[in-house]
Amino acid sequence: MNIGVLALQGAVAEHIRSLEAAGAKAVSIKRPEQLDELQGLVIPGGESTTIGKLMRKYGFIDAIRDFSEQGKPIFGTCAGLIVLAKHIEGQQGPEEPHLGLMDMTVLRNAFGRQRESFETNLNVRGIDEPVRAVFIRAPLIKAVGADVDVLCEVNGEIVTARQGHLLACSFHPELTDDANLHRYFAEMVKQRQNVAG
Repeated sequence: MNIGVLALQGAVAEHIRSLEAAGAKAVSIKRPEQLDELQGLVIPGGESTTIGKLMRKYGFIDAIRDFSEQGKPIFGTCAGLIVLAKHIEGQQGPEEPHLGLMDMTVLRNAFGRQRESFETNLNVRGIDEPVRAVFIRAPLIKAVGADVDVLCEVNGEIVTARQGHLLACSFHPELTDDANLHRYFAEMVKQRQNVAG
């Protein structure tokens, strides 16, 4: 089971470490053709506009959409959540949304600036133990479509959701020693592999 981490920006090494702790083989992805060797993909945090521009520059937009159409699981964290979303609240310009795959509306920097960052334990549906989460200039999921399952909320606001083979969270699970959410994603990849045959 090969899971890739899109290596355009963000905590790539930390995601690889967490995926390996979850029992997956993880590789950094810098070229679209590498997607052919993968069963799952993580889109890490960073700055969503920059990630979107780099994805366009290096030919990842259509390649990742094709990857998704094959039903291969994709996990977006923090800015990666914004990149996956169909709608961005208050978006500017014609370029957005980036991938437009997941039926949700997100709000950038909803938890405030860098100094308002915090760390907490979350109860995520489908995971038996609490998930340790780091929120840094985190976005929020403001609304979801009928096919999207809400997995976790903080103060009544959605911070983790799943739509079939797509998983997204507002926070950084890779910046802790807790691999529970990466284990959940690895299980999604494994289940899809079993179905695909």
